[in-house]
Amino acid sequence: MNPRSLLLLRFRRLGDIVLTTPAVSLLKSRFPGSSLTYLVEEPYRRLVEGHPDIDRVIVVPAKQNRSDFLRLIREIRRERYDALLDFHGGPRAAWIALLGGARLKIGHAIKSKGFLYHRTTPRRGLDSPLHSVETHAGLVRALGADFRKEDIPPLILPPARPEEIARVEALTAAVASGQAGPGGGPLPLVVLHIGAGNAFRDWGEENAAVLASRLLEIPGISLAAVGGEGDRPREDRIAARLGSPRFLSLSGRLNMIEVRELVRRAVLFIGPDSGPMHLAAGTATPIIAYFGPTLPALFGPWRPGLNPAKTVILETNPDCRPCRQRVCEPGDYRCLRNISPDEVLAAVRPFLPS
Repeated sequence: MNPRSLLLLRFRRLGDIVLTTPAVSLLKSRFPGSSLTYLVEEPYRRLVEGHPDIDRVIVVPAKQNRSDFLRLIREIRRERYDALLDFHGGPRAAWIALLGGARLKIGHAIKSKGFLYHRTTPRRGLDSPLHSVETHAGLVRALGADFRKEDIPPLILPPARPEEIARVEALTAAVASGQAGPGGGPLPLVVLHIGAGNAFRDWGEENAAVLASRLLEIPGISLAAVGGEGDRPREDRIAARLGSPRFLSLSGRLNMIEVRELVRRAVLFIGPDSGPMHLAAGTATPIIAYFGPTLPALFGPWRPGLNPAKTVILETNPDCRPCRQRVCEPGDYRCLRNISPDEVLAAVRPFLPS
């Protein structure tokens, strides 16, 4: 099949959307005459708007009433898509696959939903040998594309707009004001992600505060913390505890592309398995990532072609790992929180000015 129009479904979550972008680029390279439409929820639209391989973006609210959903179905049916690729796999995506009228429907082989698709591919398990990016690329193969793992491209996001670049430069100038790094330029910047999407990926406020304090003992660097609006109270407490003009709290003040631009300007990114980590993976900036219940083989930074020394993974291996992140059996999130600030600091030193 040589499809002319494709509808791609992935509604939400920063990291999950970022991890579909290699499959998107693979689609465009294997079917260069096709038109790609990406359906995404409003909070995440900037991750795909302006993407070089996406021709159209359909934005939907995070919560849809029945009339809004039926209106969406009518819009999709009018387009008469040649193929639908369901990267999401949830109930709403299943209804769109069922009612959307695409000639060919491709999705993951999910229990009770596989019958909705003309072709299916295995979905990753907790201990799957396939990285999430490879799992998404499997849908492209099911469409008829031939490629090797080595052909799967890196993460690709839309370029930053001039106003986004200006905003990042203005905010980073604030932390560099009155400070000078080597050669009289601005202080080298380390970006920290202090929060996390859920308790299972939360390294803990005390760990984060201790690490930030120890980093600020190293002369000649500045720190910027990134995350969502919900991370601000924690960052404010840490900032008050540190009392340093070299610590800048930016959570909730940058959009997702601006976070990527900030990391591009940094000498290092430090954080848990999270959306910001995947944004960082789309840059050449070194990453130190700590993993708890998830496995790096499935969800680690996807950085083909980049020097592996630029990516450091810290992890422990309790008997309960990996897990489905519903109930912590030991009750203390030990898989992540047993990684000490000293371990992170030891991994940091090779990347910082001596």
